[in-house]
Amino acid sequence: MGLHVNRNLALEAPSAIALRMQPQAETDPRAALAAQFIAAGARVLELGRGGALRALLPNGCHYSICDLSADFPTKAATEADIIVMLGALETVADAETLFTHLRFCKHDVLLSYHPTNLGRGRGFANYFSFYDLTLLFDRYGFRIECTTPIDDAQVLMRLTPSERLRPVATCSVAVISDNDAGNLGGRLGYHMINALLPGEAEVHHLTFSTLPQARGHYDLVVLGIGNSLFRPLLGDDVLDIVSRAKASIGIFGTQYRELIPRAALERLIDRLDTWFARYEDDVLLYGRGRKNVVHLGDWLIDQFPLNRPSLDDPLQIDDETAGELALDRTIQVIQQHRQVYSSRLAPLLCALTSAELAAYAEQPAAEMPGIVSGRFRSMLIDVFGRSYDEKKFFMVDRDAVTRYKARVHRNVAQVGERIDAILRNVAVAAV
Repeated sequence: MGLHVNRNLALEAPSAIALRMQPQAETDPRAALAAQFIAAGARVLELGRGGALRALLPNGCHYSICDLSADFPTKAATEADIIVMLGALETVADAETLFTHLRFCKHDVLLSYHPTNLGRGRGFANYFSFYDLTLLFDRYGFRIECTTPIDDAQVLMRLTPSERLRPVATCSVAVISDNDAGNLGGRLGYHMINALLPGEAEVHHLTFSTLPQARGHYDLVVLGIGNSLFRPLLGDDVLDIVSRAKASIGIFGTQYRELIPRAALERLIDRLDTWFARYEDDVLLYGRGRKNVVHLGDWLIDQFPLNRPSLDDPLQIDDETAGELALDRTIQVIQQHRQVYSSRLAPLLCALTSAELAAYAEQPAAEMPGIVSGRFRSMLIDVFGRSYDEKKFFMVDRDAVTRYKARVHRNVAQVGERIDAILRNVAVAAV
């Protein structure tokens, strides 16, 4: 449907007003400020008698200008990325018709105006206060995205079509982990969970040493960052934080299982909306019969691209220290070697995505050296369907690693979807 504007859309301002409304190009503060709101490469249509903006636009912009005393330039406005009006709205007698056209263009509008609240004198074609402007914009489907003063008498406003603005409600999320040590797995898990949480989430990371700093309530508590849980995370303080949240999930595995008080772990699992278990062993040992337990896999493998090694020198990883190498550099170093031996879990998982031969050494419990973590065995069964003797090199089945990595990648996406669904439900319940 074509829309037309009669010739009275814009009124000529008196010459004195025109001079005040249209400063010289090289001294126009409106144009200099407006250029800061325009992206490089944008197609810019200016409505009015300006022109100063052209020389100030960022690289790659296409600029055109149209005098509002003529018909509304429907085609040019539709093809533009942003419409600019600097000192032009004040000259428009029929603002309602103008915004009818702007609404159908469905583009951002950048405009300056002298609102009556700022005490400007008479002499313009219309007299809007801030409140009047808000009503006008709302009536034609626009919201003020941002605003900034130009001088004591006028402001610059960027308007966005309401249909493009999604309401954003912040949510509070606590993430509890044993990331005090800052090893490779902990550092990667920290980034994994942050990437899965929605952009509007206010995230409070807690560790063993900072549990007393927990807030009174959270929309969501995430227990674990893909690591393996052991006794310190089974205390009443953790259970209390989980219980106070509107929703809670677990993303962890288990280790040193002989030392885990089963009743405490089961009580914790029962409090979780969903436990995304690291290993199939976890599901079979503690999740059997529970509908809130899902096998995730070791999600850290999502951080390790499939690669081909180039160095014959064996790599031995006996320990990790926080900050020794940047994360990307650590991964690159590990993946350069055809043979990798590791007593740490995350580096071995990284090595499986590239190495031809791998070997591991289980970690004994500090208080009972006869008991080992069991994480290596659980991971190997998940990846290869079998375990291997420790401290002996085995041939890496690359196809099995590829299948496992693809499966875990899909599972991680489902974790993100589950988190989004939980927080949406929490937001609806709060209304």
